[in-house]
Amino acid sequence: MAARGRRLKPKLRGAPAGFLRDAAARLLLGLAANHWNAHWPIMKPPSVSNPVATCAAAQSRRAFLRTAARASVALALPQILPARVLGREGAVPPSERIVLGGIGIGGRGSYVLSVFLQEPDVQVVAIADVQAARRRAAKERVDARYGNRDCVTYRDLRELLARPDIDAVLIATGPNWHAVASTLAAHAGKDVYCEKPCTKNIVESLALAETFRRTARVFQAGTQRRSLPNFAFAVELARTGRLGKLHTVHAQPAGLKALMSGWYPAEPEPPAEEVDWDLYLGPAAWRPFNRKLLNAFHFEKGGGFVGALGGGGVLEWGSHCVDLCQWAADADHTAPVEYEPAGNRLLARYASGVKLVLRDDGWLPLGSCPVRFEGETGWVETADNGDIEASSPDLLVGRGAKIGGYPADFHVRNFLDCVKTRAQPRANAEVACWSHIACHAANIALLLDRKLRYDPVKNEFPGDEEANRLRGEALREPWRI
Repeated sequence: MAARGRRLKPKLRGAPAGFLRDAAARLLLGLAANHWNAHWPIMKPPSVSNPVATCAAAQSRRAFLRTAARASVALALPQILPARVLGREGAVPPSERIVLGGIGIGGRGSYVLSVFLQEPDVQVVAIADVQAARRRAAKERVDARYGNRDCVTYRDLRELLARPDIDAVLIATGPNWHAVASTLAAHAGKDVYCEKPCTKNIVESLALAETFRRTARVFQAGTQRRSLPNFAFAVELARTGRLGKLHTVHAQPAGLKALMSGWYPAEPEPPAEEVDWDLYLGPAAWRPFNRKLLNAFHFEKGGGFVGALGGGGVLEWGSHCVDLCQWAADADHTAPVEYEPAGNRLLARYASGVKLVLRDDGWLPLGSCPVRFEGETGWVETADNGDIEASSPDLLVGRGAKIGGYPADFHVRNFLDCVKTRAQPRANAEVACWSHIACHAANIALLLDRKLRYDPVKNEFPGDEEANRLRGEALREPWRI
């Protein structure tokens, strides 16, 4: 598919006076032409030798002048339009707003949607969700924000994606849908902010990156810690040599058990208008309806594995923490070449010699999603409470303000800015591809319970048929990537 750029919209900001003058001239000329055609559609101008015609023409000219005078008064009306229409007083005019649709708005999606809603240059116009209760709740939130009832809801995401007025989408469905929905959105000409994990396996990761390269759409993975100052500062220490030569990076995966997702006992399936079970499953393998599976923590959270905290491999928090380690190790375009389960840890190694350690214990009390970077002359560790610990106080000079928790505000803003500039956001599709591949390969090593070698050039496990078969999975008809 040919690359498509963002649609350019006419802008009023910067020269409203010139715009109004041009509009006045065009309208006045139009009124004059319409008046002439109405009174003299095929007639020649009246002759002076005909007094009756001359009198009629004079009256018509007077009528024309009265019409023109009324038009000149009307032309002053744009001067008293609400400031928000012309982008004054800090408001963003409609021509400069990013029109957004939300797809799959549950718990996490509701939070991220609220972040988009607070941005003045975003206009949310539509919600798609397979669950009626979520559609209604999301619509009420959007309508309350704008003081109207204009938000349109859909059960099928394809109807939302078919709308030509939508510039970008938030995808916060279950992980079984993330890669397929992102691909559909890119082909529909939309930019994408997609919650993590963005892919279910290695094959989807590579396809996602290729799709966004080919379509030239903007993609931001919901790994918002890339946009938080404490993590960015720690990464900068590692990348700029202030820790000495980097030799080890540590990530918390919040689970080192790779369990295959199974079935729950069948329950009566609700009407499709209430819960469209077939559409909920989407590209995932069919299984009978069970209400527990509507909670994404019980359903393929980490690629065909059950991804609940403590039991789903490394992708749930690894998509954050391993992603930060990739960044610190200057490995945004590659992945470790070795993976070895070792009791309550998984040890990986990059071709550069840097080691990646996945562990859930031994961390400083700094909150969830901790990372630690170690060099020959120093170390740094940080997590979600915003604090940073280091081997020397000198390393913390210039660290900036503390921001606790893991808000998505900065990450969403980075995405929106890139939608406008067409630059690559911090967690673009290429970055997400490789951090997810690192997690998927680690999960495969955990599932097989043995050491694996991985070739990030050929994207295969050399000479290992069993591991290679786990790089991807068939999608349920009719879905494709």
